Amino acid sequence: QVPLVESGGGVVQTGGSLRLSCAFSGRTFSDYPMGWFRQGPGKEREFVAATTWRGSNYFYADSVKGRFTISRDNTRNTVSLQMNSLKPEDTAVYYCNAVSLTTKALHPGFDSWGQGTQVTVSS
Repeated sequence: QVPLVESGGGVVQTGGSLRLSCAFSGRTFSDYPMGWFRQGPGKEREFVAATTWRGSNYFYADSVKGRFTISRDNTRNTVSLQMNSLKPEDTAVYYCNAVSLTTKALHPGFDSWGQGTQVTVSS
C-alpha cells in the first residue's frame, strides 16, 4: 500500500482557481507516471490529467484541457494540479495516483487510493 495524501481542495466560485497537491511515499516516485482522477456526486471516478515519469509530457481529459495544469516534483515526491476557470461540473473529490498512460486508469501495480480532497465550485 502506497500512502497518498491529497490536499488543497476547498469551496470556490465559478471562474475561480485552486491548486491541489499530493504527497507520495512508500515507493520510488520517479518510477511511475502520475495522474489525477476525480469522482463527482453520483458518478464514477474518472481520469483528469497525467504526466510522465519526468514530467515532460502531459495528458488531459477533454473536459479540463486549457484550464488545468498538472506538474510533478521528483525531488519532493509531489504532484500538483493547478485548476483555473473552475466550473460547477468540476465539483468532485480529487485523487492522485500512479496511472497507466495507455489506459488512463489506475496503474496496474497499485490497488489503493488516498482520502482525496473535496473541490466544490459554486455557481
